[in-house]
Amino acid sequence: MKYVSTRGNSPAITFDAVITSGLAPDGGLYMPTEIPKYPLATIKGWKGLSYTELAFQIIKPFTGGYLSDADLKAVIEKSYTGFDDPKIAPLKKLGKDEYLLELFHGPTLAFKDFALQMLGNLLDYKLTRENEHVTIIGATSGDTGSAAIEGCRKSDRVKIFMLHPNNRTSPIQRRQMTTIDSPNVYNIALEGTFDDCQDMVKEMFNKPAFAGGKHLMAVNSINWIRIMAQIVYYFYAYLQLEPLPKSVAFSVPTGNFGDIFAGYVAYKMGLPINRLIVATNANDILHRFFAKNDYSKGTVKPSLSPSMDIQVSSNFERLLYDLHSSNGKAVAKLMDGFKKTNKLSVDPTVLTLARSIFTSYSCDDAQTVKTIKAVHTECNEIICPHTAAGVAAANGTAHDKNSPTIVLATAHPAKFIESMLKADVPIVKLPEKLKGIEDKPERFEVMPNDFYTVTEYINKNL
Repeated sequence: MKYVSTRGNSPAITFDAVITSGLAPDGGLYMPTEIPKYPLATIKGWKGLSYTELAFQIIKPFTGGYLSDADLKAVIEKSYTGFDDPKIAPLKKLGKDEYLLELFHGPTLAFKDFALQMLGNLLDYKLTRENEHVTIIGATSGDTGSAAIEGCRKSDRVKIFMLHPNNRTSPIQRRQMTTIDSPNVYNIALEGTFDDCQDMVKEMFNKPAFAGGKHLMAVNSINWIRIMAQIVYYFYAYLQLEPLPKSVAFSVPTGNFGDIFAGYVAYKMGLPINRLIVATNANDILHRFFAKNDYSKGTVKPSLSPSMDIQVSSNFERLLYDLHSSNGKAVAKLMDGFKKTNKLSVDPTVLTLARSIFTSYSCDDAQTVKTIKAVHTECNEIICPHTAAGVAAANGTAHDKNSPTIVLATAHPAKFIESMLKADVPIVKLPEKLKGIEDKPERFEVMPNDFYTVTEYINKNL
């Protein structure tokens, strides 16, 4: 298995290189040269496997033999020992033919744990095997940071610098990062938006004067390992349904397009998905693309669902690559144009192809609050604001109502007290693992949105 850039102008690399890679040298994202395809009978034959057993089946083809079967199984088992539900990703019935896939049972109570525990353990495996050290630079809109820190904070072969937008995450999301006292963890609160954080990280990787000799590594969803690990729970969700349906729809709250792109890969691998529903908040660049062929960058609007407060979705480039039949030159042209104009549209035939599997929906704060209230009233469930966008999108889009719809419940509601207060629902208490986090001292630096200031701080601490 080889991996190539979405922009078609970088050498192919192997799986072990992908573990520590972010952007390709040409600015693109890495994609596997082939995606394994399974007959439905084979997929149905996996019913009854545990989460870790299924993960081994899904992940192994992407590793290209870098790990032995025994080592890969050990990495997978280690990655999911910190989850507090024996099913890892339990499926809960919400209403008639509507389900919640609970992805918040990991150590930081968000779906990012599925990928970042895996990435942290694969990274540790590689660094130990090859006697190397890396510097992780990351940007987070809320949950990636804490999950990445949790996955890497015990490694003496890693230093991690995490940028988050100052005062634009929930207090619990921030404290999950800034109360970690590991000496290899550095938190930077950037005066700006998540897009500013993400742009700065990309600039660091693309500037040889800064990146040279540092062995930089990305943990954002531009890293393929993140996508690979998330594919598993789409299969696992389908296989929990009784009886197994002919097809299934997934509604996915998304900002950076990584989580739903994992669903798209599952679809390409043979999972019988009839619809992938892109659920956004008021920051609706993805919805505007699928609805109007208008992928144009706007101003980031703060919302009750901060992890989706994004106006440039990095993983969208991976979809463009697949929709253009792996034509890197065509993708590079589109992305160059977007960089110059902040606008992008595709040929109508490409848009039609995208719409054959994707639909989209935008849910503002008012509808988010209304949905949280309605789900509690009708189903006695309390959901986070991101999950509420997924529920609203599932109910507000046209798709086959005769097949089940699974909404990805991406975070524990206790992380978002403001949304519960606004919805006038009971306040969900923090799980035991986060009790007392409000009283712990925080460690972070507030910095201006200035490349020189931030990189000088990183250089000083390296």
